[in-house]
Amino acid sequence: MKIVDPISPCQVAFFLGIIPVIASWIYAEILEHRKNTITKSHSDVALTEIGKETVQEEDRAILLEGGGLQSASPRARVSSSAWSPIVRFLTMDETFLIDNRLTLRAMSEFGVLLSYYYLCDRTDFFASSTKVLFLMYHYFAATEIYNAIRIFIAAYVWMTGFGNFSYYYIRKDFSLARFAQMMWRLNFLVIFCCIILNNSYMLYYICPMHTLFTLMVYGALGILNKYNEIGSVIAAKIAACFLVVILVWEIPGVFEFLWGPFTFFLGYTDPAKPNLSRLHEWHFRSGLDRYIWIIGMIYAYYHPTVERWMEKLEEAEVKRRISIKSAVALIAIVVGYLWFEYIYKLDKITYNNLLNHCPVDVELKQCLHMFAECHATVKRLQFDSIRMAWKSDTGNLHLTISYLVKVCCQVGWYAGPGTISSVPDGQPKLLLCLIPDYPLLNFMLTTAIYVAISYRLFELTNTLKTAFVPSKDDKRLMNNAIMGIGAFTVLYTLAFAFVSIPAMLTMKFEVAISCLGMEQTENVLFHGRSVPLPTTEDIIVMSEWKH
Repeated sequence: MKIVDPISPCQVAFFLGIIPVIASWIYAEILEHRKNTITKSHSDVALTEIGKETVQEEDRAILLEGGGLQSASPRARVSSSAWSPIVRFLTMDETFLIDNRLTLRAMSEFGVLLSYYYLCDRTDFFASSTKVLFLMYHYFAATEIYNAIRIFIAAYVWMTGFGNFSYYYIRKDFSLARFAQMMWRLNFLVIFCCIILNNSYMLYYICPMHTLFTLMVYGALGILNKYNEIGSVIAAKIAACFLVVILVWEIPGVFEFLWGPFTFFLGYTDPAKPNLSRLHEWHFRSGLDRYIWIIGMIYAYYHPTVERWMEKLEEAEVKRRISIKSAVALIAIVVGYLWFEYIYKLDKITYNNLLNHCPVDVELKQCLHMFAECHATVKRLQFDSIRMAWKSDTGNLHLTISYLVKVCCQVGWYAGPGTISSVPDGQPKLLLCLIPDYPLLNFMLTTAIYVAISYRLFELTNTLKTAFVPSKDDKRLMNNAIMGIGAFTVLYTLAFAFVSIPAMLTMKFEVAISCLGMEQTENVLFHGRSVPLPTTEDIIVMSEWKH
């Protein structure tokens, strides 16, 4: 198996951390098996089954309540030190391992799936790849549906404004735990994708874009939140959001001045376009849908009012009800047709430029169209935004494609398990080839793998969030954060040392070859690159430095 690019310290740190976790999980499963075997040998068969179910239910309850690194036994809960879990983990405390077996299992599975990402993207393990684009747009190079994809992304950003505004306006929960859970859901997977694949954060632009708009909604409602019940205050906050967007994105130079200090984090250089500014990608991606999240907030605020209007409309006489519905439908159809004919049919570059110059007008039309479609079926379907499903008249819950969208959107934006780029920060334009010479069968297989892994990563992200980000214990949340930062620092330091040692040995090897009289024009392979041997002056300087 050939690795196509040098190993980074973060990648080494990841494997240094996940290997002990997997080993501990295996040991925990062995301990659990021994425990059940002993219990079975001293109990009646029926009692054994009951005990086993009890143990499983307790494990599940601990995990769902945020047990994670907190033991179930009273003796284990005595110590409240932030480093106690790490000490017990390193000392292979059997009680600790058994109590946290489910969390270790989730962490191990998460690490294995990310290792699969690495095998697909950074090695020749799967032999070959076909240079085709992903899914309908990417796989078939269907550039004619680019504008439709732009609508889907804008709709997702619209839901960011709508969903977050609805939650914070109704629940009034601006706690540290809620904020941490929100950031975990948005960034946990993508951060590990950046680590394991040695990619920049901005390569997965959907994640920083939604993180930014989520933070802006959180800040808008969180500031002076006790006055959110006053309509004029909400109006002022929404107006302030518009002013902030206009100031940052519409006035030249402000965006670069504001985000310049964060270039190390948000900067990105596309290997195919190395001459562009490091902030170009962030400026372009965040600017396309910069107003739509605010419109989502407006919709969320007026949604109860519109629902009341529709309830009154349903109680009106038939003739009046039909006339109003017909007028609304006619306006929506006309606006939709004009938008489709004069905007949607534009080519990719013109369409993006139009969004950049008059985004409010375009997105208002788009949202009006979406709003009309949603409310046309409000009485036929009872939509549950939490479960992403609909209820029939009999009350039965039916799974819809929206659940699949929910899973794949939150995972697939970051890295499709079937797509590869082969180089750090490269756009994923290659498709994993498992069935050579049969592109459609290969497409079906890799898509099935993609959906399956997306589902598991979605579930694991939520499981680990529950374990490490407790909802009602800020002290333990801070302890977990301190423990995580400390563990990462140690692992990264060790990894940096492991990566630096081969470089030092390579330098000594080059000096030795040069001292044996080889031509100075010859090159050697150094970290995947061909570099010249040191000159005589270099050897003298290095010898003096050594002595």
